[in-house]
Amino acid sequence: MTKKCLSMAMLAGVSAVALTIAMPLAAHADDYTDLLDLLRAKGTISRADYNRLMAKHEHTSTMSSTSTTSSTEEAQQAAERAQAAAQMAQQMETQTEAMIHNTNMVTADPFTPGKGVTIHAGGVEVNFSGFVNGFYVFNAPMSGTPVAGGLSSGGSGFDSSSVRNGLLPAALITKFSTTLDGYDVAAVFGMYPGIDNTATGALNANNGGEPVALGTPGIDFRQIYITIGNKDMGTLKVGRDIGMFGADAILNDQTLIGVGSTGSNVNPGNTSLGRIGIGYVYTDWLPQISYTSPVFDGFTIGAGVFQPLDEFSFSGYSASATQHRAPMFQGQLEYKNKFGDLTTHLWADFLVQPQANIIGTGLVESTSSVTAVAGDGGLSLNYGELGFVVYGYRGNGLGSTALFFDGIAPNGKARDSEGGYVQGSWNMTPKLKLVGSYGESSLYQAPGEVNPLLVRRNESEVGGLYYTLNPWMTLVGEYTHTMSYAHGGDQASDNTFALGTILMF
Repeated sequence: MTKKCLSMAMLAGVSAVALTIAMPLAAHADDYTDLLDLLRAKGTISRADYNRLMAKHEHTSTMSSTSTTSSTEEAQQAAERAQAAAQMAQQMETQTEAMIHNTNMVTADPFTPGKGVTIHAGGVEVNFSGFVNGFYVFNAPMSGTPVAGGLSSGGSGFDSSSVRNGLLPAALITKFSTTLDGYDVAAVFGMYPGIDNTATGALNANNGGEPVALGTPGIDFRQIYITIGNKDMGTLKVGRDIGMFGADAILNDQTLIGVGSTGSNVNPGNTSLGRIGIGYVYTDWLPQISYTSPVFDGFTIGAGVFQPLDEFSFSGYSASATQHRAPMFQGQLEYKNKFGDLTTHLWADFLVQPQANIIGTGLVESTSSVTAVAGDGGLSLNYGELGFVVYGYRGNGLGSTALFFDGIAPNGKARDSEGGYVQGSWNMTPKLKLVGSYGESSLYQAPGEVNPLLVRRNESEVGGLYYTLNPWMTLVGEYTHTMSYAHGGDQASDNTFALGTILMF
């Protein structure tokens, strides 16, 4: 290797060393200067090369020093900013936690359609929910003779149009709840107004309406109650709320958000009938002291004492009873579970109420008291897009249509009654549901009674389409055929067409 080549190789090595030494974290300026001095003294490099390398080294050292100082300052500033941001985040977290637990702070849950608006204030949860509906309803009597206690308008002879509520009126429900000393406590107020004029009478806001100018709608204040309990002890309820007997029958009836049978379409009141009296006896909203157990493997049990109700002559061919030595007793056994895509709901209820001071007309025999008893049961299944409901009841002294309507004959003896319905549904699309159902309610004559004008059976077929326009609103179209039959052979039938909407929030 020539001296020039050796010099070039050594120069390349020195350059590499210089670049390495010039790195911000590893600068050795004194060593590099000594090396250049040694190479110059031995004649390995020329003075020109020495001067050039030394100048380059000094420039690099200056730049490196400046860069290192700048990087250090920037790093320090970034660390200070990060520390300040962390302190601010911690302060905000502390402030947020304090705000959450501040009893003076008012917050709201994210809105869920159908669950209402929930506000938290001072440890109290306030929930507002409800619904509003309206339908155009056309009723066409087919033929027949009016039946006493019958629910078909077929004997009227006149078509009728109305703009009215369906089976549900409107509602505004307010619930206040909190947890105190380990108990969940709540108070509920449920106001249910109608859109049509109301008329005074025995059934209050549930009488037929008064379609006359200057009328006003009725307010049915159905719910006024308190609850206390927890998931371990169950729930005690005191106040006015829906009963246990027959409740699941109406809550599983698809006409609940529609119209069903009209009852009276000429002078509509707060509600239509749906399947009330044509598949089940109306559960009603009753003053009560009741208890519902915690859930045990899907099972719950409930029982309570309820305000006793009078026997009422709805048809005009029945006795009445106005004295009650004991309250009404109701109880319920319920099972809910889910097996894969199959949702199951089974229930069974009972009702017992003594009736006294029976007053009839043309009594053949009389008794001082009657104990009305009844039982029912049902099954609801949902699998994918398909749904199925079957329900049945039987009673003695229970009557038909509503609790204790026509339950006792004029001779003072209790009448048997029974009924039920079947319903099938198909979610044709995620938004469109098709539902069809058939139901009937039968009322039998008491021993020794001969009453050919009294209703023997009410029955109906219902078909409906229910379209979910959005999470709040459902559009409804229904067709209902209703028939009534008397014990003596009279009968009547009608067709009802309903189109409208219901909004739930």
